[in-house]
Amino acid sequence: MVTLTELQRCSMKRGEPSRRTTISTALHKSGLFGSVARRKPLLSKKHMTACLKDSQTMRNKILWSDETKIELFGLNAKRHVWRKAGTAHHLANTIPTVKRAGGSIMLWGCFLVGGTGRRVRIEGKMNAAMYRDILDENMLQSALDLRLGQRFIFQQDNDLEHTAKITKKWLRDSVNVLEWPSQSPDLSPIEHLWRDLKMAVHRRSPSNLMELERFCKEEWEKLPRNRCATLVE
Repeated sequence: MVTLTELQRCSMKRGEPSRRTTISTALHKSGLFGSVARRKPLLSKKHMTACLKDSQTMRNKILWSDETKIELFGLNAKRHVWRKAGTAHHLANTIPTVKRAGGSIMLWGCFLVGGTGRRVRIEGKMNAAMYRDILDENMLQSALDLRLGQRFIFQQDNDLEHTAKITKKWLRDSVNVLEWPSQSPDLSPIEHLWRDLKMAVHRRSPSNLMELERFCKEEWEKLPRNRCATLVE
């Protein structure tokens, strides 16, 4: 993470002054190019070991789950357009936006290597009791529909509703839960599946929340099995 200016100063201190362009050319010839550093969760060696252990644990028997918010007009994706100079704000070259994204819905869903399980809309603000009811009505039935059998592992992240006492008690009585390492917001492959769903739904341009929910249901059921398997792998 050294800048060209700092490298130039070093060359002057060594009595071998070089221009910035010379230094840049030498770096490029060595296969090094300037890039924005990626941001990643701060992980200790303990966290890394836990993540690696989880990835090797009965991956074909894990039922992955999570919640997500899907906005009516709020897909956070860049779009590119071919346009002439001075036409950036022409209607054909813009993406329409509205304040508060026109509303949104919250979904809970699950999947495993063999395909998607149930997907349900969350009405109102999620709390531990509501989350327990969602699991009771949908998680076990998803495992049954997907022919997981009784010896499967359920995955959830460490949100407060997931780790509340009533949730833990229900889970202890019902299913084995994958120990989830801290500092791992993007470790679950369901995050990519949610992205696939949002892209598919917004390609259909829903005009209201009823259409948004219906399109989510239809597109969730159409997500291909091989995509699920690839994400888990």
